[in-house]
Amino acid sequence: MIGATSTVEMINDRKKDYCEGKPLVSIVVPAYNEAGVLRENLNKLYEYMKSLQKDYRWEIIVVNDGSTDGTGDIAEAFARTRDNIRVIHHVTNFRLGQALRTGFNHCQGDYVVTMDLDLSYSPDHIERMLSTIRQTGAQIVMASPYMPGGRTSNVPLLRRLLSKWANRFLAAAAHHGNFSTLTSMVRAYDANFLKSLNLKAMDVDINPEIIYKGMILRARILEIPAHLDWSDQKKEGKERSSSIRILKTIVSYLLSGFIFRPFMFFILPGVALMLLSLYPFFWVFYHTYNELQKIPPSVGFFGIPLSGAIAGAFRLSPHSFVVGGITLMLAIQLFSLGFLALQNKRYFEEFFHLGSTIYKFNKENRVNS
Repeated sequence: MIGATSTVEMINDRKKDYCEGKPLVSIVVPAYNEAGVLRENLNKLYEYMKSLQKDYRWEIIVVNDGSTDGTGDIAEAFARTRDNIRVIHHVTNFRLGQALRTGFNHCQGDYVVTMDLDLSYSPDHIERMLSTIRQTGAQIVMASPYMPGGRTSNVPLLRRLLSKWANRFLAAAAHHGNFSTLTSMVRAYDANFLKSLNLKAMDVDINPEIIYKGMILRARILEIPAHLDWSDQKKEGKERSSSIRILKTIVSYLLSGFIFRPFMFFILPGVALMLLSLYPFFWVFYHTYNELQKIPPSVGFFGIPLSGAIAGAFRLSPHSFVVGGITLMLAIQLFSLGFLALQNKRYFEEFFHLGSTIYKFNKENRVNS
């Protein structure tokens, strides 16, 4: 009888919250082999969300991404003793991109917040991101430790430098210098906007992909100062060597930059080769000019002095002709590929924008019908 009464009261509380207009917030937390920190950090997140109940209804969705260390069992046990917790399981490790998409597909909220289970960004970032997205009408709000007002603590130097310069590279590739952190997973999204995106990335590159596609759709994207704190990573053996795979991460960031501006990967090497070709061509013209001075006007191939001068210059410095010719041809080829990539990018953006509009229109019609 007590259990039945509690259930009825819980349902009535949720109806009251709905009538009072409290938005529903979905917290998506991917987890892979997190048994050592799962219970403690999930409890911190749960207690923090309870402190926001006066302003928000909420749910926490844990995506167990094929863990092999008991993460799934611990998450299920945690969820059985508390409300508003759901656990989704992958049979194998699909990586971060698929874990986030699975979480997004199970969200019921008006807003979606993604958090890292290690809580290197403390839970209080959630309320600040939600306040910003509600006050500004933005579609995406990112937590950034690298913008003015943000900071990092106890982050290894290599990790910090990699992250900072990777984000600068991506910001330059995105042609949006106002962004200081495009790789952070800690974000708040407008749920309707998020579900209108057709996301493909399988790993950490899903975070730049969301920003790129948001920019195509002219979304309002904002950042708030954040504190990235790795203090707890070094306590009680919680530091995990798999938390960053440096080489793989570098490759992912480079590919993400290619998505933002593919033509620059052709144009910039093309410019470099063009500049390189100037040196051998300088000697080509230099030797040709000197040989031209030695040839009488009536002498030369077919009576043309310039042909004889070029032939003499080639005998003196054949490598200048070969190296200069090859680098110039490669530069022209790269320029051509760059212009094709630019054209393809524009086509993709047009089709993506059109496809997203059609998808949203059809979805709204299904809801209304």
